Amino acid sequence: MTTDPWAELRDLAAWQRPLRAQFPIVADRLEPAYLDSAATAQKPWAVLDAVRAYLTTTNANAGRGSYPWANATTALVEGTRERVKRFLGDPRPERSSVHFTSGASEGLRTVARDWLPALLADGDEIVVPFGDHQANLLPWWEARDLLARQGVRITVRELPCQAGSGDYDPGALARIVGPRTRFVAATHVHHVYGADMNVHRIREVVGPDVVICLDAAQSVGHQPVSVAELDVDLLVFSGHKALALPGTGAVWARGRRGPAFVPGGWQGTPNTVGVASLAAALDWLDAAGVERIHRWTRALAAVLTDGLARMPAYEVLGCATSLAADSPVQRRGSIVTFRHRGISAQDLGFVLFSEGFMVRADDQCQAGRSVRDSSVRVSLHVYNTPEEMQGLLTALAKLQ
Repeated sequence: MTTDPWAELRDLAAWQRPLRAQFPIVADRLEPAYLDSAATAQKPWAVLDAVRAYLTTTNANAGRGSYPWANATTALVEGTRERVKRFLGDPRPERSSVHFTSGASEGLRTVARDWLPALLADGDEIVVPFGDHQANLLPWWEARDLLARQGVRITVRELPCQAGSGDYDPGALARIVGPRTRFVAATHVHHVYGADMNVHRIREVVGPDVVICLDAAQSVGHQPVSVAELDVDLLVFSGHKALALPGTGAVWARGRRGPAFVPGGWQGTPNTVGVASLAAALDWLDAAGVERIHRWTRALAAVLTDGLARMPAYEVLGCATSLAADSPVQRRGSIVTFRHRGISAQDLGFVLFSEGFMVRADDQCQAGRSVRDSSVRVSLHVYNTPEEMQGLLTALAKLQ
């Protein structure tokens, strides 16, 4: 990336302006600025139109009838499974599967409850993150307890992180991986620190046989994601963070290591309108260009972090090295999280809303954290603008 984020923003400005205009909730609104896309993203007209078209033309249940509307809905659901595979760069779609869920939290819990127990035997070990989103920790504890009730004892080890940066520590990981390590859960982009967690290093450490499950809630729809390059076995994401409707998500399973992924229990009516919105969202993202979206939001985040670095009253969470304009490591993606050294995060959130900015201000659902660890998170998407970053920095400067 260029060390001058403003040059990047000028280069992409003519591309971004008509895209912002496609989001009716923000297109004609100067304030309040929506800066909470890591919680849920706004929806373009293409998604809203696809939802309306589905509900007013072929709305029916999937796999439950033989009349044309039901057949069309079934085809929509099955076609969207293949659409997800293409979007993720699946190199062997004939071997993989896609299961739709209500979001990443349910997807991770489905993996833990319905799939992981069949992989593990007494004495096996799994490695999971203790400092990422709690949705990528609690399900693995639940799986351990479920197995214990069946007389199967497994060990849950912490996926090591580097002190200060929050990035995974491959050297420390190598020291805890052993012959009984069967499974690793990881995060692609950290929901607080905004950094790509370099998951490819995990595969290099654990070898070719250990199953890796990836929480991609903050990367799918925000930056290019290739399961071929990541070399993971399970990838879980939320559709609503990728421009689709709430209550939408998916589990992609490679089907190469371990048992085939089959969700347990009777599968009832799928969220067909959510699936319709997801198909439209993936089409929109491909047409807009996910790589350009990533460049745009990364440049906006760089403007914000560069400005915060000049304000001693603020502490930006995560890798300090990535804050420098000439950083030798990656810049932040679409997420910047910070604290004021004298004002609580909750109070700062209220002040920023009064200044015209909607941000998240709490413990960010980070595992192992409490209200005492609250912070302010700014999370961006293609509809955000340089003017919003300048305005936010001006508001923050008043509070120095």
